[in-house]
Amino acid sequence: MSLEYLLTITKQTEIIPGIYELCLYGDITQQPIKPGQFVDIKIPDDAHLLRRPFGIAHVDRQNKTITLLYRVVGKGTAYLSRCPLKTELSVLGPLGNGYPSDHLMPGQNALIIGGGTGIPPLYELSRQLVAKNINVHHVFGFANQAAIFYEAPFRALGPVSYATNDGSYGYHGHVGLLLDAQFADAVSHYDAVYACGPKGLLMAVDSRFSKHPHAYISLEERMACGIGACYACVTKLRRNPDIQLKICDDGPVFKTNEVLI
Repeated sequence: MSLEYLLTITKQTEIIPGIYELCLYGDITQQPIKPGQFVDIKIPDDAHLLRRPFGIAHVDRQNKTITLLYRVVGKGTAYLSRCPLKTELSVLGPLGNGYPSDHLMPGQNALIIGGGTGIPPLYELSRQLVAKNINVHHVFGFANQAAIFYEAPFRALGPVSYATNDGSYGYHGHVGLLLDAQFADAVSHYDAVYACGPKGLLMAVDSRFSKHPHAYISLEERMACGIGACYACVTKLRRNPDIQLKICDDGPVFKTNEVLI
C-alpha cells in the first residue's frame, strides 16, 4: 500500500561527482517494501510541480530510514542535492511492483545485472537475497572507472564483474558483451536473473534470458504521478502490442519477453 509521508533528510552526501546518497527518516519503513519498488518525491520548490521517481537502495527498519542514490540531471535534482539536513520532503511510496524472489531457496544462485543509475535498487535486492542465503553474482556496466559507485558494499555481498565502455576497469565493452564472453552458461547456472539499467542493457538481458522462467527486468522511465493515473509512462505487451501497461503501476518490474522495450 502506497501512502504519502513527510520524511526528514538525515544524510546527503555526494559519493562521486554528480551522484548523491540521500538518507530519509520516517514511518515509510513501517510499510512492506520489496526490492525494486520506488518512491516519488516532491521537490520542495514551487517551480518544480512534478514529483521525481527514485529507486530505493536500502531499507533500514531498525533506524526507520530509507536510502536513495540519484544522479543530478536537471534543475529538480540539482535543487534536491542542495537541501540541507532536517529538510522535510513529501514522499509517495512505496510504489510499483518489486522483484519476485519467493521461489528461491537457500543455496541457490542469482545473477544481478545493472548499469549506471539503474544499480541502486539492486543493492537492497542483493542484501535481501544474501539474507536468505542465496548466492549472488553482480554484473555491472559503467562508462568508465570514475563513474563506479558502491563497489565495496556490493563486493561485501558477492562477486562483482565490471564492464566499462572505455576499458578503464574490468571488461572492455558494454554489459551485453561481458555476458557473452563470461556468462555463456548463465541461463542454466542461475536460478533467477534480475536487471535494471538503461534501455540497451535491458534489451540485452531480455534477449539472452527470454526463456528463463525467473528472469526479470525493471524499466527506467520518468514517472510523473507514480500511481498509474496520468498514463505518462506506458509500454506495450509483447504478445499483444495493442495492450498498454503502465510502467509505474503494472511495473516497473516485468518478466523477460513480457513487454516491448
